[in-house]
Formats: sequence, C-alpha cells, structure tokens
Amino acid sequence: MPLFNVRVYGILIDAANRLLVSDEYIRGEYFTKLPGGGLEFGEGTRECLAREYMEETGLTVTVGDHFYTTDFFQMSAFKKTDQIISIYYYVHCDDLSVIKTTTAPFDFTPEQVADPNGTAESFRWVEWESLGEETMHLPIDKVAIKLLKEQFAV
Repeated sequence: MPLFNVRVYGILIDAANRLLVSDEYIRGEYFTKLPGGGLEFGEGTRECLAREYMEETGLTVTVGDHFYTTDFFQMSAFKKTDQIISIYYYVHCDDLSVIKTTTAPFDFTPEQVADPNGTAESFRWVEWESLGEETMHLPIDKVAIKLLKEQFAV
C-alpha cells in the first residue's frame, strides 16, 4: 500500500554566509543533503525539525519561516511504495560552537563505512559562492537549493 513519507529539513546559514549540509552514508550509498529527517506520528513539522537538529547535530535551533514544500511527485529512493513530501524551514542557532564539522565531503573513517547496511553522518559548511544544485544528491534538495539561490540572487 503506498504511503506518504514526510521529511522536514532546515536551512541554517551562519554569519559567514555558509550553508550547513549533512554528508551521509546510508545503505552503501553516499548523499549530501540538508540536515533534518522524518516526521514522527504525533509531532508537528517544526517540533520534528528541532528534534532532528538536536539528535543529529547537538544544536538547539529556533525554527523560523517556512521556505518550501515539495510541489511535485517524488518516489522514495529507499522504499519504492512511498511518496516523499519534504518541508523546508529556515532555522537559527545562537550557539554554533557545539557542532563538529569537517571541511571535506564524506569525511568518514573506514570503520564508519565498512558495513554496507550501516550509516554514518558528518556535517560541513558550504560557502555560498560554491553552493549549487549539484551540491545536493536528493532531487527535492536540488530544487530547494535552486530556489534558495534564486531568492538571494544579487
């Protein structure tokens, strides 16, 4: 039976005008995406995003304005019977000192990616000038980044 899989992601831009991205190893594949994750039964989208940020990054964020919601059909990359609906919000954080970031994409140890069924995650900042649709691997994230760059085009 087809299901809807609701995902909620945050756009966090720091004072240096860099975007926080998540490099992930999931089921033997590598993805760069925006931080966030799946909506759990009984929670709202903003609550979900704050929880996901805390779980993944250790950051306490304030969820700001809505940015974008998927407006096209996207099948799940992991479960072909699910339709993905992604919701994006701007997020703000007063203390970024607690997050550990790397400078290289997919900066994992061999042990972290040894299990093809395992997962690993690291975070890095992407300079605004280097940011583009090609930065992201997931189709909906590509659309979100295109819209973000268009919104702030000079």
